[in-house]
Amino acid sequence: MIERSLPYEGLLHEIVEHNGVLYLGGVVPENTGLDMAGQADDVFRQLKTLLEGAGSDLSCVLQVTIYVTNLADKAALNQVWKRHFTAEHLPARAAVGVADLGPGVKLELTAIAARR
Repeated sequence: MIERSLPYEGLLHEIVEHNGVLYLGGVVPENTGLDMAGQADDVFRQLKTLLEGAGSDLSCVLQVTIYVTNLADKAALNQVWKRHFTAEHLPARAAVGVADLGPGVKLELTAIAARR
């Protein structure tokens, strides 16, 4: 099992593997001073890095849930999405509006991916 710990006092792991399936949770932008497109690029860059570190990549993503603080930002989010996922591989996706994700955080992403 792959586990990457976060600085949340040992309460969770950012990525966990079970039977060849990778579960990624709580990926938030490192730079909260950016607009939605910038934060989304940041989150997808982190997702790519986490997957590669676990022996996978974006083409193995099966499902993504994105929590956003402003559903009006979905157009910007969709533009970034198109840069990271090709028409040949589009994972299942849900975007959920939430009231708050923390100071300056516009989105948070969870994902399920297969190991390459």
